Amino acid sequence: MVLISHQTFAQLSIIPKPAEVIMPSTTGSFVLTPQTILIVSQANLQPSADFLNEYLKQLYGFGLKTSKKPIASNAVYLGLKKDKGANGEYSMDVNKESISIEGADESGVFYGMQTLLQLMPAQKDASLSIPFVRINDAPRYQYRGIMLDVSRHFFPVDFVKKYIDYAAFHKLNRLHWHLTEDQGWRIEIKKYPQLTQKGAWRNGTIIGNYPGTGNDNKRYGGFYTQKEIKDIIQYAAKRYITIVPEIEMPGHASAAIAAFPSLSCFPDEPTKIFKNASQVSQQSGGKKVQETWGVHDDVFCAGNDSVFTVLQGVLDEVMTLFPSQYIHIGGDECPKSNWKKCARCQKVIKDNNLKDEHELQSYFIQRIEKYINSKGKTLVGWDEILEGGLAPNAVVMSWRGEKGGIEAAKQRHDVIMTPNSHLYFDHFQGKPSDEPMAIGGYLTLERVYSYNPTPAALTAEEAKHVQGVQANLWTEYIPTTEKVEYMTMPRLAALSEVAWTRPELKNWEDFKQRMEQQYQRYDAKGINYAKSVYNVRQTIVLESSASKATVTFATDSFAPQIYYTLDGAEPNTSAKLYTKPFELRKSSIIKAATFKDGKQVGKTSVQQVVIN
Repeated sequence: MVLISHQTFAQLSIIPKPAEVIMPSTTGSFVLTPQTILIVSQANLQPSADFLNEYLKQLYGFGLKTSKKPIASNAVYLGLKKDKGANGEYSMDVNKESISIEGADESGVFYGMQTLLQLMPAQKDASLSIPFVRINDAPRYQYRGIMLDVSRHFFPVDFVKKYIDYAAFHKLNRLHWHLTEDQGWRIEIKKYPQLTQKGAWRNGTIIGNYPGTGNDNKRYGGFYTQKEIKDIIQYAAKRYITIVPEIEMPGHASAAIAAFPSLSCFPDEPTKIFKNASQVSQQSGGKKVQETWGVHDDVFCAGNDSVFTVLQGVLDEVMTLFPSQYIHIGGDECPKSNWKKCARCQKVIKDNNLKDEHELQSYFIQRIEKYINSKGKTLVGWDEILEGGLAPNAVVMSWRGEKGGIEAAKQRHDVIMTPNSHLYFDHFQGKPSDEPMAIGGYLTLERVYSYNPTPAALTAEEAKHVQGVQANLWTEYIPTTEKVEYMTMPRLAALSEVAWTRPELKNWEDFKQRMEQQYQRYDAKGINYAKSVYNVRQTIVLESSASKATVTFATDSFAPQIYYTLDGAEPNTSAKLYTKPFELRKSSIIKAATFKDGKQVGKTSVQQVVIN
């Protein structure tokens, strides 16, 4: 047996990259056919067996008969290891007689099966030949997450399930579900039906980037019933994904306050009407669900005990619904202006010897944490919960860079790294002029891939508190499921390798090569992934005399075929093929584009060069 070469590994194209891949000295393949038997050694592995058969039926038109009894040949075997290993660990062996997947636990079997799916050809009409190989693999982190904001824009149940499938395909195991916001309350709370009757709907939405160029004046909203939520939770559980619910507090509370004005410090004050508010909002008073983005002053009153009564009632239903150990309470971007003016909030500050409103927020979070802990759950919050003092058992999600995560880990608190610098998928992933509208930022596939969630500033002991990593998809500018896919893919693949693969095994050039096969899988699934990696970057270096220039092309794709013209004509495969940097000695309009299989992928890059 020999360790796999880079060339062979690229041919296997497994993402995320496994810990160890061993190729036998004798090459060959196991061919999966309708006659192959699927051996399921234990009943608790049935979800993985069902998932495999569903995948085979959808892509290749057949499923496998299952059996508990082992057979000598033409079988796929799913089983558990005798020696217990790390959660998610698995081994796979493919030889001429069978495919064997053994996991340290049920999730390990499922992840091994995801690897098996990637060894299958992406083309539906191809022979299902699986190369002989042995793989030993385990995840680097136990928390591997993606956050989906359904509050700024709402997405149907079927798509949430599809998003869970995307996460599972990349061996992620958490879906952080952002369910409440200023712009909409998306979870049914039976004790307080007003939260969805009023809080789930806004009178309109701004047009364009904040602060907007107008308002669409269309009533917008929706919510998930508890029955639907239970269905989604069960769907995710079969894919070994835990859903972490988020109920925002004390800020980002406008939708809840629109339903219950008494939750505000100033219940009788109408919601501030901005320039681009809808006609309905401009013509009526009272509390409103927000129609614009950003941060808003009307937050939960920290000096009103009835606020905590309502929030505890909400959390009771949330904690009953969701099996997740983690309950996310937000805690970010909470303006203090109303608290400074509120007599009840100021009384709490005085009565509890608090220093200021930051410590009042800590008081609020600690009070909520005590209740969550009393139910056997753990509070998670964004890194602002550090301000004014961290709640005793809280887990910190570090989003404003790594500083909050480092500080929390040094205080011996568990942390999840999710810095906006590397993991905010609502940011542009290519040149902004080539991309659809976004909030801003610039986050390429390579930048996501480069991230290491364990900061060098931590000691080995402190680093143990880094539970894992998460990317976030905020949806202010993502109104459709197609755009959700576009903004998520292919960056989700880079995230998966950040979360799963040991850093010494990562290699950007190797990853780009493996991604070419992954793009084919996305195509087979009909995923609307971004082609930004194929967009051509032109680097023009003029000599000091400006009498000539050197032109270099590059993309974030592997071995791109770049065709270009110098006369402003649109490039095609009859144009010049780029092979190396070249010189220009006359003024030109350069147009360049990447082609695959004779078809253009990505946008055409245009650059005008003036030569003296």
